Amino acid sequence: MRVERWSGDRVRERADGLAELLTDTVASGASVGFLAPLGHAEAVAWWRERADAVATGRFAVWAAVDDRERVTGTVSLDFPAKPNSRHRAELVKLMVHRSARGLGLGRRLLATAERAAAADGRTLLHLDTETGCPAERLYRSAGWTPAGTIPDYAASPAGELRPTTLYYKRLGG
Repeated sequence: MRVERWSGDRVRERADGLAELLTDTVASGASVGFLAPLGHAEAVAWWRERADAVATGRFAVWAAVDDRERVTGTVSLDFPAKPNSRHRAELVKLMVHRSARGLGLGRRLLATAERAAAADGRTLLHLDTETGCPAERLYRSAGWTPAGTIPDYAASPAGELRPTTLYYKRLGG
């Protein structure tokens, strides 16, 4: 499996495959900002919007692709536009297809984004994730620090309000 950073054009070209990953992630119960059932057209539209942000440098996308060219995972960085925030980025949409889970792909995608952020001069990353979800083990074991929990932060794919935990990680020295 290879992990590649994709341009805005590539994200647009591969929006169907990215949408399949997103719909699979939501269908499996992961809270990534969407309610179930997530339709393919809605997922494609979301990725096409991200393609525009990638093209302008406000967003970065890495995709994991298997030997059949199927998108099996992604991770993204969202870069703030404010001048006083250019030292940081938000890690978003770390997703691994159900068929590729348990193989270390999530850790590989996370490490890829962290290295790229550091190479870009970012010294701080942050994220939020549903409290108690399996991703928390990954973030904690990768050196991320919990900063606090917000109750009833977002609805799960099933529509139930769930808490979220905020995490951060300092990069470099």
